[in-house]
Amino acid sequence: MTVRIANPAPLGLCGFALTTFVLSCYNAGIFGISLSTPPNVVVGLALFYGGLAQLLAGMWEFKTGNTFGATAFSSYGAFWLAYAAIHIPGFGIKQAYANGYEKDVLDAIGIFLLAWTIFTFIMWLGTLRANIALSMLFAFLTITFMLLTIADFRRSDTFKRAGGSFGIMTAIIAWYIALAGILTHENSYFTLPVGSLAKH
Repeated sequence: MTVRIANPAPLGLCGFALTTFVLSCYNAGIFGISLSTPPNVVVGLALFYGGLAQLLAGMWEFKTGNTFGATAFSSYGAFWLAYAAIHIPGFGIKQAYANGYEKDVLDAIGIFLLAWTIFTFIMWLGTLRANIALSMLFAFLTITFMLLTIADFRRSDTFKRAGGSFGIMTAIIAWYIALAGILTHENSYFTLPVGSLAKH
């Protein structure tokens, strides 16, 4: 008997989208949030929804045979877990920059974000024959990481706000793709187009 496996992509996309949206609101400085406010409320999401749930979605994508989805969800799940670790005192990451090295924290995080910018650009290249929505998601995410990288290296609130704004748009695109995966002919009166780029 063939075991039917549900599509894990909407779970991974929702975990990514919601966590990205909340952090991006901080980075954009909206809803009355100061740019200097510690994003501690994001840590729980980074651990359990953007992190663990997305990582699990990546593992289930391996089961479905989707190499791109498995790589993307597993990697960004790990990103959020790593982000949470940076902000959890018990890991001692930020505390390691005490005693005169405090000014190096942003440079260190900038390197971290630069690496994710490069990785995301590589993943974007893997979307060019997938669909328009997915390609837009990774294009916007690449720009988001790039702007936040520049913000840390240059200590720029302007770039941080811009990165937050692009992050919010990235989250909205991810939610759209997730909804497109949830709304099927079996459970909905309508479906959402994602714009196939594959040549027939």
